[in-house]
Amino acid sequence: MMRKLLIGAVVSALTLLFATPAQAATIRPVTGFGSNPGALQMFEYVPDGLPSGRPAVVVLHGCTQDAAGYARGSGWVGLADRLRFKLVLPQQVSANNFSKCFNWFQATDIRRGAGEAESIAQMARYSAGSRTYVTGLSAGGAMTSVMLAAYPELFAGGGVVAGLPYGCAASMIDAYSCMNPGKDLTPKQWGDKVRAAGTGPRSPVSVWHGTADYTVAPMNMRELSEQWTDAGAAVDTHAITGMGHGQPIAPGSGCGQAGPYLLDVGVCAAAELAAKWRLGEDGVQ
Repeated sequence: MMRKLLIGAVVSALTLLFATPAQAATIRPVTGFGSNPGALQMFEYVPDGLPSGRPAVVVLHGCTQDAAGYARGSGWVGLADRLRFKLVLPQQVSANNFSKCFNWFQATDIRRGAGEAESIAQMARYSAGSRTYVTGLSAGGAMTSVMLAAYPELFAGGGVVAGLPYGCAASMIDAYSCMNPGKDLTPKQWGDKVRAAGTGPRSPVSVWHGTADYTVAPMNMRELSEQWTDAGAAVDTHAITGMGHGQPIAPGSGCGQAGPYLLDVGVCAAAELAAKWRLGEDGVQ
């Protein structure tokens, strides 16, 4: 269901949501989480005093970004402090991709048990909470589709921000066509790609996109919705009117920090995902 998001109705609620004490925990590197076939780096954010059994969110940055900058800038760190859950933060390295994009278009990195997808899955298993979710921006959004398709048993839900359908591209050159103008396949063709990637019940998927995104064409939101609906997932879509390519944030309400691909549009995607996933249940101090 597409809907236009309004700013005024959520400002006061977000202000309360993000009114937290100064952060004491830090984003820290983690090693030894697995065989790491995709040669990614792992970081983790665990609020001080977090009890065992709290949920975890895997947060995947976009091209040219890093794990810590995206986690803070998108508002996820503030939410983790307030609602008491942990963040799993994979990070791409330039040796894998010069622009530090996750390789969502490489066959060797998007199959179950292989490459970058398996590295992220190992991180998710290593830091698993009572429930684990996955979200990401742009290339991180496309890799969110990969993780939901190839590892359905790991994730209770996903949030794709300015991302692309699973299996859209098979090479870097092909990836540009997927990004813009995009590929128009039938729902069954898209769904078949997901079914070929992994088996199991499909968790809900939220899709976020700016209507003025000229980097990843807005039609990808429709194709994503068709893919996951056909694959058996409940899907909700969020079109942000006039927004370009990036993560919707609302610094005026305490959500995120504006910067490249972190866009102050008065809407906080991270907070809405956290509410949808009920991350604060039994965890708010």
